[in-house]
Amino acid sequence: MGNFKKLRVWQESIDLAEEIYNLTRKEPFARDYGLKDQIQRAVVSVASNIAEGDERKTLKEATYFFNVSKGSAAEVITQLHIAFRVGYVSDETLERLEDKSEKIRASIKKLIQNRKY
Repeated sequence: MGNFKKLRVWQESIDLAEEIYNLTRKEPFARDYGLKDQIQRAVVSVASNIAEGDERKTLKEATYFFNVSKGSAAEVITQLHIAFRVGYVSDETLERLEDKSEKIRASIKKLIQNRKY
């Protein structure tokens, strides 16, 4: 515990956050303040909760924050689908970012199951 920057899943979640921020800067997504802010908050929560969980002293606390992070990744996927449905992202972008988000969720799940923080 305590080396969150070395965790591959944390690094991947930072990369995902960068991609989401770049995506939401483009029109027409940039004008939808509600969805833009929500997806940005959710993607920041993924990396932030991995970091916070890794810094916690007990397994129970760490697991709680890792589960919050996993839930935030599911939020990102949901918001990407909404963005696709309203025409803000292409099917290719949706598929690529959803795949990244799903891989992050799976990695967090393994982190919890293996108890190797």
